[in-house]
Amino acid sequence: MLSRLLIIMLLLTGTSAVSHEFWIEPKKYQVEPGAALVANLRNGENFKGIALAWFENRFTRFEMAQGNALLPVEGRIGDTPALATTAPDEGLLVILHETAPSSLTYKTWEKFLAFAKHKDFPNAAADHAAAGWPQQDFRESYTRHAKSLMAVGDGLGADRAYGLATEFVALTNPYDPGFDGQMQVRVDYQGAPRPDAQIEVFDLAPDNQVTVTLTRTDGDGKATIPVTPGHSYLFDAVVLRPSDAAGSSERAPVWETLWAALTFAVPG
Repeated sequence: MLSRLLIIMLLLTGTSAVSHEFWIEPKKYQVEPGAALVANLRNGENFKGIALAWFENRFTRFEMAQGNALLPVEGRIGDTPALATTAPDEGLLVILHETAPSSLTYKTWEKFLAFAKHKDFPNAAADHAAAGWPQQDFRESYTRHAKSLMAVGDGLGADRAYGLATEFVALTNPYDPGFDGQMQVRVDYQGAPRPDAQIEVFDLAPDNQVTVTLTRTDGDGKATIPVTPGHSYLFDAVVLRPSDAAGSSERAPVWETLWAALTFAVPG
């Protein structure tokens, strides 16, 4: 009975996280081969959030990529941290995670407008009205598409596109000795660069102070973002689009959001 109660509590924790950022947070961004490799899945804001447990029905992809190798992250129901394994051979390690769809209900129109403004979708209100959707008690479906860059040993190597529905692709490696403090990324959506997309940058300093700034991708879906040694970073970019299920039933979501996230640290 206690085990069942624990599982129920963990499930409720996982499904109650219905807003804000989602990210992969390694305990250490730099580890040696054969050392413990531990990372949490977190949901919250400003680098503060709850740790989500490993539940197979809550994700569609959870993998570690290094070079040409792509390995599933194994776990057991309720495991927290969700990733706990042994570091592989040295090189750049990319953790990938895509969640299964979840949904939320907007009780008020104002809350949706605030979200659309925050994530830079100025046409959302007009599109919503043109579709004839209600302005209260309407639903949104959402998925998370997160990556994290870790260094095993020398950390050398390159990120690439891994076919996530939307994703950040790191064009520079912050663990490379020649890194110049300019983090170059590309935002992809449905396998193509996403131009003029808003990126929200969360900068976590060693004293746990968080600074939030905004930038945009260029016409090629790329952005160059100055970063600071000793700091950790979360990049966030959101796609808002009409749901394919809209109109199929009264409870069907009318909007869908896809959240791309990238975390990494810059060696001090």
